[in-house]
Amino acid sequence: MKGTKKMVLVGALAVGLCLLGLVGCASKALSPLNLSAAVSVSDAMREINRVYEGVKPESAVSANFAASGVLQTQVQNGAPTDVIVTAGAGPMDALQRQGLLLSDTRRDLLHNTVVLIVPTSSTLGITGFADLARGMVKRVALGDPASVPAGTYGEQALDELGLAGVIKPKLIIASDVRQVLAYVESGNVDAGVVYLTDARVSTKVKVVARAPDGVNARVVYPVAVVKSSSRPAAARDYVNFLFGDAARAAFTRFGFEPVTAGAE
Repeated sequence: MKGTKKMVLVGALAVGLCLLGLVGCASKALSPLNLSAAVSVSDAMREINRVYEGVKPESAVSANFAASGVLQTQVQNGAPTDVIVTAGAGPMDALQRQGLLLSDTRRDLLHNTVVLIVPTSSTLGITGFADLARGMVKRVALGDPASVPAGTYGEQALDELGLAGVIKPKLIIASDVRQVLAYVESGNVDAGVVYLTDARVSTKVKVVARAPDGVNARVVYPVAVVKSSSRPAAARDYVNFLFGDAARAAFTRFGFEPVTAGAE
């Protein structure tokens, strides 16, 4: 009798361990896909992720939004990342040079437009970048060019227009484009440089000018799978989804211009 009970207990333990193993395997299979994306694309990506999870319930997406330079540093420091989308080629170029990407997965995903915005309540009469040099304009917000591609493009625009020197003392440096947007919305600065897509999400600012065509032609959002991804197959599938009709429609609704296939 005792032997029988012992066998039953051993059998039950074995079944329990098997079940734990199965649960462990299931948990591993359902681990989220880690997406790191530029903050300027956050609204569109949240919507796209909901659609993706709807059609692929086994592939939850955990999103991390920050300035592209910050995302670059995170990947370089080994932060768990499966897919990365940056708001400029520079950070992605750096990661590719260091061999941190699955190089055959890098593709240009989106275009955007750099614009100058002011508070909707502004009475300064700012209608273009040249007006930033006027004495009544005291503060101009710009993303940190060292880590924010929009800031880099804004700096290039000021250089190209011959305004960099006179505007530099007026610059208020922000950590990302959404902070620039917040500064302008609050009226704490007289103007700011953001993407058109950022301006479109706010009723408290208005677009008064676009950066020179030569600058805007360089604005691109590349996407790639990170080499250290723990789910490379799922990451590739997600990247392919970003080029599908549903994602492209969402990007367009938020003001982005999806890159035409074959135009990279």
